[in-house]
Amino acid sequence: MVNLTRIYTRTGDDGTTALGDFSRTSKTDARLAAYADVNEANAVLGVALASGGLSEDVRTVLLRVQNDLFDVGADLCTPLQQTYEFEPLRVKEAWVSELEADCDRYLEPLEKLRSFILPGGTAGSAYLHQALTVVRRAERSTWAAIDAYGTDPGTTRGEGGVNPTTARYLNRLSDLLFVLARTANVDAGGDVLWKPGGGRDDAPER
Repeated sequence: MVNLTRIYTRTGDDGTTALGDFSRTSKTDARLAAYADVNEANAVLGVALASGGLSEDVRTVLLRVQNDLFDVGADLCTPLQQTYEFEPLRVKEAWVSELEADCDRYLEPLEKLRSFILPGGTAGSAYLHQALTVVRRAERSTWAAIDAYGTDPGTTRGEGGVNPTTARYLNRLSDLLFVLARTANVDAGGDVLWKPGGGRDDAPER
């Protein structure tokens, strides 16, 4: 149970913040950048859902993903340790497999691509394209955190690494969001395709 009785605490006024293990770190920490990007991606998915026009099946998947992204953020903010007083929530490989299964399921009925896609079409599709770009940034930020802290559990509080499964989850999620953005345009005429050179007469043929 999470009980939020106060929104401001003033504890971060010195430029530090608490991680999930209650150790404190700078607000410029690479791990904070990673889970801040994850939070932004979740917010864009909320806009996509609020925009309407997405099928109930897609909405169900996205609501599951939104919950997962909270878990990804919780994982990223809690350093890996050899032992815990209370076992923290961690992203699991099974979640990555779920995303792969969703990718396969939604990709199968789509037309084969003959060009790159421009973000657009329906509002839901455009927001899903935006979400996938934020997810890709979150993945890059996560790898930066892994580069900074490694993936090995620490021996004392605050010295642990980062769970690499979080990065794999974000990688597969960006793939799924691309497929779902295409799915969201099926009933609105299909994909908005890139035309090299904007369709100008002097553009090179592809």
